[in-house]
Amino acid sequence: MSRPASGRCLCGAVRFTARDLGGFGVCHCSQCQRWSGGPFLGVTVTRDDMRIEAGADSIATRRTSEWASRSRCGDCGSPLWYRFDRGEDGAGDYEVPVGLLDDANGLQLRREIFVDAKPDCFDFAGDHPRLTRAETLALYGAG
Repeated sequence: MSRPASGRCLCGAVRFTARDLGGFGVCHCSQCQRWSGGPFLGVTVTRDDMRIEAGADSIATRRTSEWASRSRCGDCGSPLWYRFDRGEDGAGDYEVPVGLLDDANGLQLRREIFVDAKPDCFDFAGDHPRLTRAETLALYGAG
């Protein structure tokens, strides 16, 4: 389901609009678990579709691997997005936590990745692809 959406961090310092939401997926890698406190539930927003409406100066970004960076609100600490940027700061689409959206209704889970790193207490229902670490890295050409 693609559609426009708006969202914000916990304190409201960072606000954004997405002209179009892409696929909704879940990542179980250890970095996402530590960053988000569990599986990362994210929706894709292309670079061209993302508009930072307020709080650009509150965004703190950190390179977390050779191929990705993660951003958070520097005021309240909310995770803002993951970007598969292939090592180029500011590049790549945004993977936005579903919980930041003002309305996340209607999203359908399209894929789980790094399922071999998933604790057994997380189990998402539905018939969708479930990729291992090796399959995920091969798909994205990372690692």
